[in-house]
Amino acid sequence: MFRKLHDPGAAAVTVYIDGSPVSAEAGESIAAVLLRQEEIWSRTTPVTQAKRAPYCMMGVCFDCLAEVDGVASVQTCLTTVRDGMRVARQRGKRSLIGKRSLIGKRSLIA
Repeated sequence: MFRKLHDPGAAAVTVYIDGSPVSAEAGESIAAVLLRQEEIWSRTTPVTQAKRAPYCMMGVCFDCLAEVDGVASVQTCLTTVRDGMRVARQRGKRSLIGKRSLIGKRSLIA
């Protein structure tokens, strides 16, 4: 488990990871908060259910995917925490039924 090396100077916010309140520093990534938890994983693989955790911390590996505020497959290493944010560890294959998705909200072609 990781820990912060300094006392937070920024305002503290509360995020909810799998329903449990967790204190975070404004401006840090969700992945950094996940890495400080007792269980650091953010998702399980669709086939074997192996637990994966944030790895590259720069948006390349996709091991940090989680559900954030009802949106599945969010890269937590690139997403900044905000007060009241709800993060759910993503388990197995994600379902598109009944969930909001980023598909269609953002175009890959400018």
